[in-house]
Amino acid sequence: MPRLVFSSTAAVYGECEEIPIPEAAPARPSNPYGGSKLAADGMIGAEAAAHGTAAVSLRYFNVAGASGRFGGIYGPKTQLIPLVLAAAAGRRDSVYVYGTDYPTPDGTAIRDYIHVEDLARAHLLALGAAEPGTHEIYNLGNGSGY
Repeated sequence: MPRLVFSSTAAVYGECEEIPIPEAAPARPSNPYGGSKLAADGMIGAEAAAHGTAAVSLRYFNVAGASGRFGGIYGPKTQLIPLVLAAAAGRRDSVYVYGTDYPTPDGTAIRDYIHVEDLARAHLLALGAAEPGTHEIYNLGNGSGY
C-alpha cells in the first residue's frame, strides 16, 4: 500500500482567532508559503481518494532543537533560537525582538515550538497509522507558548 506523510504547515490557517487551532478551522493562508502547502494538501487528498494512497499531513508552526550532534545548518541567521544561542555564547552582542504591540503580557509574540525529535516521532507514528484511501490532517504543537 502506498503511504505518504507530508510536512505541511499551520500557515495554511492564516490569522486564526481560535487558539489552539483545531484541524477543522477554515484554511485562509495569508502568504504564498501557506498557500502552496494548502495546494499540496489538496492534491494529496485527491490522490488518496482516487488511488487509495494512505496519506497524512502534519501541520505545525515552529520547529526547534537538535538531535545529538545534528542541528540546523543555515546561512545568515534569522531564526530566533540560533540568534539567542549565539548571543548566549558571546558570538553576537544582542538579539533584536521585533513587534511590541501583541496582546501579550510584554507585548511580544508568543510562539508554540515543537522539538525536532518530537516532530520526527510524529512523522513515524503518522506513517504507521495512515489508512488506505484516506488523507488525515493533524495539527502539532506542545500546547504552550514561549
